[in-house]
Amino acid sequence: MSYLPKLKNIKAFVFDIDGVFTDGSVYLLPDRNMSRVMSVLDGYAVVQCLKQGYKIGIITGGNDPMVQNRMEYLGIKDYYAKSSHKVSDYEDFKSKYNLQDSEILMMGDDIPDIGIMKLAEISACPANAVAEVKAISDYISLPFQMETLLPTGISFPLLIR
Repeated sequence: MSYLPKLKNIKAFVFDIDGVFTDGSVYLLPDRNMSRVMSVLDGYAVVQCLKQGYKIGIITGGNDPMVQNRMEYLGIKDYYAKSSHKVSDYEDFKSKYNLQDSEILMMGDDIPDIGIMKLAEISACPANAVAEVKAISDYISLPFQMETLLPTGISFPLLIR
């Protein structure tokens, strides 16, 4: 069954960070810090999503203060860092906003995201996600369009409403 009819019920998005908001690369700097690159297109899509009243949750295994700063700058209040039990954090996010699985679109790219992706009504991933994630995804972005995954995934529900 196509995921498109389900989009009209989506009220929230849950995202992983690395591989979803980034291309999955980590740049190792001489001062022993790490750096990631995020697209302003994704940032714009998130801001528009929040303005439309959607809830957004970030559930990541990482714990980078700069990533958290970026998410807060965009207006995301629900940021779960160092998540070793992603499904538990997902349940907390749902409970906070009285959401059902049928109202959530999840975007992930790796094995730790699969638990949530199986629960959420719609699952999406970038083209370079691991095979196990692609196998359960309702939507897979086109190759070399990493920076458009979020705007595309978010714009569908916005257009349907």
